[in-house]
Amino acid sequence: MTGQTSGGAGSRSPLRAFLRTETGSAAVLFVAVLAALAWANVPGRTYETFWSTRVSLIAGSSGVSLELREWVNSGLMALFFFVVGLETRRELDIGELRERRRLVFSAIAGIGGMAVPVAVYLAVNAGHGTAQGWGTAMSTDTAFALGFLAVFGSRMPAGLRVFLLGVTVIDDFAALAVIAFAYSGTVSVPALLTALGILVVLIALRMAGLRFSAVYVLPAVALWGALLRSGVDPVVSGLVMGLLTYAHPARRSALEGVSRLFRRFREQPTPELEHVLRQGLASTLSPNERLQRMLHPWTSYLIVPVFALANAGVPLGAARLADAFASPVTLGILLGFVLGKPIGVLGSAWLAARLGRLRLPVGWGAVAVGGTLSGVGFTVSLLIAALAFDGVRLEEARIGVLATVPCSLLVTWLVTRGIALLPPHRRARALLGEGQVLVDLTDPVDPARDHVRGPDDAPVTLVEYGDYECPYCGRAEPVVRELLAEFGDDVRYVWRHLPLTDVHPRAQLAAEAAEAAARQGRYWQMHDLLISHQGDLRPGDLVRYAERIGLDGDRFRRDLRERAGAERVAQDVESADLSEVSGTPTFFVNGRRHHGAYDLATLSAAVRTARERAVLAGAGPSG
Repeated sequence: MTGQTSGGAGSRSPLRAFLRTETGSAAVLFVAVLAALAWANVPGRTYETFWSTRVSLIAGSSGVSLELREWVNSGLMALFFFVVGLETRRELDIGELRERRRLVFSAIAGIGGMAVPVAVYLAVNAGHGTAQGWGTAMSTDTAFALGFLAVFGSRMPAGLRVFLLGVTVIDDFAALAVIAFAYSGTVSVPALLTALGILVVLIALRMAGLRFSAVYVLPAVALWGALLRSGVDPVVSGLVMGLLTYAHPARRSALEGVSRLFRRFREQPTPELEHVLRQGLASTLSPNERLQRMLHPWTSYLIVPVFALANAGVPLGAARLADAFASPVTLGILLGFVLGKPIGVLGSAWLAARLGRLRLPVGWGAVAVGGTLSGVGFTVSLLIAALAFDGVRLEEARIGVLATVPCSLLVTWLVTRGIALLPPHRRARALLGEGQVLVDLTDPVDPARDHVRGPDDAPVTLVEYGDYECPYCGRAEPVVRELLAEFGDDVRYVWRHLPLTDVHPRAQLAAEAAEAAARQGRYWQMHDLLISHQGDLRPGDLVRYAERIGLDGDRFRRDLRERAGAERVAQDVESADLSEVSGTPTFFVNGRRHHGAYDLATLSAAVRTARERAVLAGAGPSG
């Protein structure tokens, strides 16, 4: 057992898990769209009759009465935007967007990616009396865009996912602001002031450090109801609540506390201690992570598909489609997304890089792919369409929004095929660019101090924080060896000690034994013996290993007895704490923390990308 929560071969980082869930949900969403279209074209208008059914919740003299479609659009979708807010907050706190210059870049690209499509829509609809639908052409659908990205993911840099997520989140923000101020009904000032008062209470609870999610449920529901009464679309409440939910990595001190609680429960398995242990386990994870894990499958596989089922149903037919694609509403939406989005994202990114001197996180080719993927509209576009239009115009808007899905996929495929035809070096530059990668490793590698295996001038440095008694480190060891054999002189490997003494009582002594061997120039020989004999780390075993590799036995025993290597181990532990490493094994590739699996294929892909980026930048060893 280790303190590592995402190091297993099948585990994933929060962002990777998020993306994989979106990939699966895109397929479910597509099925829901087909089901809505089939249902809407069944004779008898049962589709509209069902979703127009009024449902009321009444308690005493007050209550809420909405059509079933409105409950979905304003109620369930608030949970969807809550998850969007959670993911945004996680990226701001511990993800790529914690570097605010990257946030600025995503914001500029996102704003440009909205302004140009809106301009295209207005140009197409000028003089037709349909300009009020401009908001339908502005917001990218996160589920479809990230689902489509997975189709091309093996050929795209990992940074594109974060860039695209940043762009979609920015236009979700803007779209919700547009819904609140441009498409809401008559605003009730007293209800709006009530909503602001509830928001102040929520912020106060957050600043007071209350961690129990249940405390926030009632104020969140009250905020939703107040916004509904005010005339502002209440889905805004979901995004606000998500942004208030902070994220942080699991701290080693908290994990050690849970280990102590588990030992107490193991000795005395009472219901009281079981309850305390559960609370302790929950407290090691941030509320953001817990809520994402709980809600993301529901929003991805149920709420968004139900939304599609309620809003994507359009009566079809040859005549209806011909009329729609001659309509300025349909054409404005389709051209706004398929042409305006890529132009807006690329153009604004170019201006940001040229005038603002901001470095692109990926290459221009990847930005172009991000722009074409942004050209798929669905969730928010259908929300705004329902607010802006009714009758035939609403059907035309829905057809335009639905048409963006296959068109965006086709244009993205054409762009990726064009990039694939470039020579290897130019293709790598087009995808990776020259932007600097965020460095998570606080204490850089120092060959004079660190234990390094491989050439000092290798373009890629792989750092592992490990524990000689950790079984997962033992499983990772053969993978590291294969990796070094595969990449040869292109990789140097560094081991840093992080003995998890709360769960591995012999790990500290084993680490000090390795340092005692290092004092006689035999570090790696001792390292290999220790990692391959994790069950035999008693003092006698360590002395036997020292004799096997030809150390001076008396000197080794003296160093071990006097703990001569303890200070060196403590330095590694301190560097782990500075880099927020909580468990083992934790890998860093050229200073960037590697989240997710550490099987050969996954680590090889990370090393290959780092090598390509280092070669493009003309960099020496990094770590």
